[in-house]
Amino acid sequence: MELQNKATSLWGNFFDVRMVQIRTFHMTWFAFFACFFAWFGIAPLMSVVRDELALTREQIGWAIIGSVSMTVFARLFIGWLVDRIGPRKSYTWLLILGSLPVMGIGLAQSFETFLLFRVLIGGIGASFVITQYHTSVMFAPNVVGQANATSAGWGNLGGGVTQFVMPLLFSVMVVGFGMSTAMGWRLSMVVVGVIIFLIGIGYYFLTQDAPDGNFDDLRAKGMMLEKKSVTGAYWTALKDPRVWVLFVIYGACFGIELTVNNVAALYFIDYFDLTLVAAGLVAASFGLMNIFARTLGGLFGDNFGSLWGLRGRSFWLFICILFEGIALMIFSQMQVLFLAIPALIVFSLFTQMAEGATYSVVPFINKKALGAVAGVVGAGGNAGAVLAGFLFKGTVNWNEAFFILGIVVTCASFLAFFVRFSTKQEDEERAAFAAANIDTLRRKAERANAEFSAGLAAIDARKAQPNT
Repeated sequence: MELQNKATSLWGNFFDVRMVQIRTFHMTWFAFFACFFAWFGIAPLMSVVRDELALTREQIGWAIIGSVSMTVFARLFIGWLVDRIGPRKSYTWLLILGSLPVMGIGLAQSFETFLLFRVLIGGIGASFVITQYHTSVMFAPNVVGQANATSAGWGNLGGGVTQFVMPLLFSVMVVGFGMSTAMGWRLSMVVVGVIIFLIGIGYYFLTQDAPDGNFDDLRAKGMMLEKKSVTGAYWTALKDPRVWVLFVIYGACFGIELTVNNVAALYFIDYFDLTLVAAGLVAASFGLMNIFARTLGGLFGDNFGSLWGLRGRSFWLFICILFEGIALMIFSQMQVLFLAIPALIVFSLFTQMAEGATYSVVPFINKKALGAVAGVVGAGGNAGAVLAGFLFKGTVNWNEAFFILGIVVTCASFLAFFVRFSTKQEDEERAAFAAANIDTLRRKAERANAEFSAGLAAIDARKAQPNT
């Protein structure tokens, strides 16, 4: 059974936080933003950490791999958990528990302890699954692609914002408060951890699982599957080959974004001789494209779906991944800064549109196990980052590593043609799409009629006034 009373409009009610759908949308993208900020908070400070802990290139490579490896397993688990206990409780626990290693990394005194906390921090990367799940259950088919893409895109902004905010926070600690560099980066991470903890508490009180209430209440009313059915639905979803195709595709876009978030600052420091702050600002340009790029991916996914059904969404996904791979190969060959920066931005645009396009498809794979599908596909992003990370710990030059990844991404784009849907499902989703659009038009008509009636009443009242 499918949840009811999903919002059929996002932008028309964007600031109406009295609507639980809109309030949840804003809370979930903000929580995801904070998680991404914390997840990659240490990345722009790695040159400082490298010097203090005397890390080798290989050790830095393992830290990169470690930061994304834990997330693979965390996302698979969260996908099951969110179907079982709901996104509200899942996010609350993830934020509160995830804040501990974020603060704890400040205790690292060696490569081993640093790596341990870096791995544990990766658990908060599972926040993505909850964000996509929560927006999927709150919004109707005509806008779900836009809602998913925007919430994820604005959340991913955290990976870009942290690239220049953390160096500034570090500078405040060192220059403003006179701390040592060793203490500066450690306390900077503690500040971030405290914020994550507080957001977790806020999420519990400001959201609910679904438009009509929390999962416990809905199950009591017989409005959704019982907990005991969740595991069975989870395994059914895992048997669907389309889930694993999307697993690979998401690895080819989000996995690449994670890799770039981890290495961009060091890449521009080592290859273009930039300062810590300058490299952070340039690296941030990659993540900041999430302001609108993911949204565009989801918006065009919904539009392609309107014109050509579910197969249209898959074709749009192919286009995005293909151009991402081409743009990555071009970026890898840039040898001067004024060419590398625009190439990085174009590459970022297609990468993030591909991510939005992916999650404009995910909600339609298996609605009874949405968490499972979102979790597996999301885990694919991190699996891709883990594999890509091995290129950056070896002897291959980093620009050559980017070129190899571009080839792999280009090849992966053709997998989108294997994401197919039955004629029955195509017809059902066309009908649901049309119904959601009709509901949106009906609401607009009601508001227009109300404004028209109010206008006529104001005119009549003015005419009735005696002349003065």
